[in-house]
Amino acid sequence: MSALSMVTGANGHLGNNLVRQLLARGQPVRAGVRDLRHGSALSGLGCQVARAELQDFDSLRHALQGVDVLYQVAAVFKHWAKHPDAEIIDVNVQGTRNVLRAAAEAGVRRVVYVSSVAAVGHNGHYLDESTWNTNLQNPYYLSKILSERAAWEAAQNHGLEMVAVLPSAITGPYAERLTDTMGFLTAVPQRKLVLDPNFHFNFVDVRDVADGLIRAAEQGRPGQRYILANRQSSSLAEVIEALNGLGSAYRLPRQAPKALLLLVATLQEWRARFTGQPAELLRSQVRMFYGVRQHYCIDKAVNELGYQPRPPQEALRQAFEYLLAR
Repeated sequence: MSALSMVTGANGHLGNNLVRQLLARGQPVRAGVRDLRHGSALSGLGCQVARAELQDFDSLRHALQGVDVLYQVAAVFKHWAKHPDAEIIDVNVQGTRNVLRAAAEAGVRRVVYVSSVAAVGHNGHYLDESTWNTNLQNPYYLSKILSERAAWEAAQNHGLEMVAVLPSAITGPYAERLTDTMGFLTAVPQRKLVLDPNFHFNFVDVRDVADGLIRAAEQGRPGQRYILANRQSSSLAEVIEALNGLGSAYRLPRQAPKALLLLVATLQEWRARFTGQPAELLRSQVRMFYGVRQHYCIDKAVNELGYQPRPPQEALRQAFEYLLAR
């Protein structure tokens, strides 16, 4: 019988796709979820389901018993919170420490830790795994930087064999709850973008990322980082081109001046503080994303893992096919 793998955050977008790919390859899977009442995305797949709450060490230790490979996918993925330190940063960092300590105590052989290109950053140049982001103004980005550093420290302290994978903006099927990335794409056919924000995201298909995680477990070198992205980023014009290839006729809106976006973001943040409803645009996002192309060198993942992502336009087209069919 094949060794048991565990996927945390298994009812999330990436986690669910990873579970499906592991099962399709005949590998037994234990799917870790924060709340057993929210496991509908796993119904009928034929995997074990266990409670694995990153802030509950006992639940992690119990769920990891007998596990050979841990895919640490679970994390808070949001850019705004009323109390960002407590709700985003501390949860992700302490959750990382908890799950790796539990993995060590359970005798897990290998950990594939899911970080993010947020921990690499972007500046318009082709960045590789040697780069660490030094822009600390966005809570989510900061949480990914600190969490990955905490993961490497914990892996060393506990003697864990670990590789880290760093995906870019994930699109594609089996998104039970839309992530911020998929929500951005949804806004295009719904004609909610009245202005072009001049953001250039690096889109990658979730199935290619899931395949990259499995390859990292099987072929990745311990102690190494692997960027799972595309080489090129996509403008809103290219996003619309992919959508219009399916028969739509959406026109590219006028480009917004950066100063206007900063004003809108300021008002959004002010409203969010008083209402508790998430801000749809942050000043930190405008400063990080405006006019900056997110390019990455993926040679390491291609050469060492055999990673071959579908091109951005294909990933976007298939993401829109999935969203329009929901």
